[in-house]
Amino acid sequence: MKKLVLALVLIGAISCQQEKIAFVDNVKLMDTYQEKVDIEAKFKTRTETFGKKRDSISQAFQMEAQAFQAKAQKMAQAKAQEEYGQLQQRSQFIGQQLQQEEQQLQMLGQTEMDSLVSKVKKEIKAYGESNGYSFILTGGDGGSVLYGKEANNVTDAIVKILNDNYKK
Repeated sequence: MKKLVLALVLIGAISCQQEKIAFVDNVKLMDTYQEKVDIEAKFKTRTETFGKKRDSISQAFQMEAQAFQAKAQKMAQAKAQEEYGQLQQRSQFIGQQLQQEEQQLQMLGQTEMDSLVSKVKKEIKAYGESNGYSFILTGGDGGSVLYGKEANNVTDAIVKILNDNYKK
């Protein structure tokens, strides 16, 4: 009888243990994480600078092409075709160079964002482990939490830790 009571108490104690679960609103976290805001601003500046460079090169090439058209009318047809071919080759080369530079810019931005996401995941994991959480779920748009009590939302605490660490 004592063993039965002891077994029931043990089963009751085990069933009363609840997993500690929280969630993070990823959209809010990323929108308020200062390092992410700074990376986006830096990338926007780089993109604008590249756009100005691309526009400048395109305008200069258009002016060169217009000058060639005026000059080509006074040239022999064979010579004009030869120079037109060279102009086309330069156009393709410039286009390839600009495309390559734009791809490098995008890859750099993607690498920085991937690194940032990795850092955020590590911080969430560390927060969960140090605060005794069994699970920290993702909320916000596209997240897996459709409803959660605000008391279980640890977004602000994690953003504070991330921003404090970023300032250092």
